[in-house]
Amino acid sequence: MVADAALAHGGHVTGVIPTALVARELAHRGLPDLRIVSSMHERKALMAELSDAFIALPGGFGTFEELCEVVTWTQLGLHNKPCGLLNVGGFYDSLLGLIGRSVADGFIKPRNRGIVIADSDPATLIARLSEPLAFAEPSWIRQADV
Repeated sequence: MVADAALAHGGHVTGVIPTALVARELAHRGLPDLRIVSSMHERKALMAELSDAFIALPGGFGTFEELCEVVTWTQLGLHNKPCGLLNVGGFYDSLLGLIGRSVADGFIKPRNRGIVIADSDPATLIARLSEPLAFAEPSWIRQADV
C-alpha cells in the first residue's frame, strides 16, 4: 500500500474518506491524520484544498473521475495545481493517446495539453510537477475564442 510505504520512509500521509466507505473499504486506521467526511464531494474538495499537486497512480473509474475533475479545475482556473500521471508499465499510454487525439481533433486546446504531466519514474514526475505549469492561460474560454 502506498500509504504504508510513505509512512515507513518518514512521510506524512493524510487520509480522507467518506463515512459511507469507512466500513466498506476499511479505512486505514494506522494513519496519524485520517479525516472522515460526509460525502465524496466533501472528500474531493478537502483533498483539493490540502494538495499542492495531484498524481494519479494506476486505478479504476474513481481514479479516472478524480483525475479528470482536477484537470478540468486547472483548465478552468479554479486552482493552479499541477496534475500528473504515474505511468507505471505504460498503464496510461492509451489515456495519453486519447488526450493527444482530443488535441488533434480540437476538443482540447494545444496550450492546455501541458496540464497533464506523465512519467514512469516517480522521482522524475515529482520533479516535473514542481516546475511552473506549462500551459499559457489558466482559462479555457476567452472572448476571442467564442
